[in-house]
Amino acid sequence: MDFTADVTAQMKAFGITLTEEQAVAFTTYYERLVETNQYMNLTAITEPHEVAVKHMVDSLSCYDKVVFVPESKVLDLGTGAGFPGIPLAIYDSRLHITLFDSLRKRLRFLEDVAVELGLSNVTTLHGRAEDMAHRIEHRDMYDIVTSRAVARLNVLAEWALPYVRKGGYLIALKGAAYEEEIKEAERALSILGGTVAEVRPVTLPTLADKRAVIYIKKTGMTPKKYPRKPKEIKERPLR
Repeated sequence: MDFTADVTAQMKAFGITLTEEQAVAFTTYYERLVETNQYMNLTAITEPHEVAVKHMVDSLSCYDKVVFVPESKVLDLGTGAGFPGIPLAIYDSRLHITLFDSLRKRLRFLEDVAVELGLSNVTTLHGRAEDMAHRIEHRDMYDIVTSRAVARLNVLAEWALPYVRKGGYLIALKGAAYEEEIKEAERALSILGGTVAEVRPVTLPTLADKRAVIYIKKTGMTPKKYPRKPKEIKERPLR
């Protein structure tokens, strides 16, 4: 089965229907990812079926039309190879997605992908999460912040919640330790103005591992001193 057919089938098994155009876009993204990965470290997963399930379907596991309303401003923090930001942009062109990463060469790759796929709803942002959150043009400015495999939830919350407007969401895609991470992050969320709104267990097609999507609603304002400097976060994480 070629990638286009497989990603279409795996999405359908998860409950997501792709148009032919979307399926072709996912295939082009996959091809560029594998091609670029030969000289740039983007992903350890390159086998077609694994990419279809563990990257593409997993990225869309966080999509909820009640949360991702049209015209939402989405910041994909620590986007890396573009997950979940690029799949979200392919799937819903009405979202305004900013791919945020500290490595400029990764963003150049993603900019090229966005141009090739015609994703006019995608922009990039280069910088460190601890720094950019203190800039007025980014603080409290996003409806949604997404993050996948970036940091434990208590640390991620300090990095991400300052970007989220009050009433918006931090959406964290997490692996098997998600319950432990939620418990560990209780104090951090209380300090930072976040409340766990929903924990949605996820079962991906053909996989039996444990994972979940955590929807954290911004219910209060994050104190101005957060996020702290990297050394402080590392030595004294909120817990």
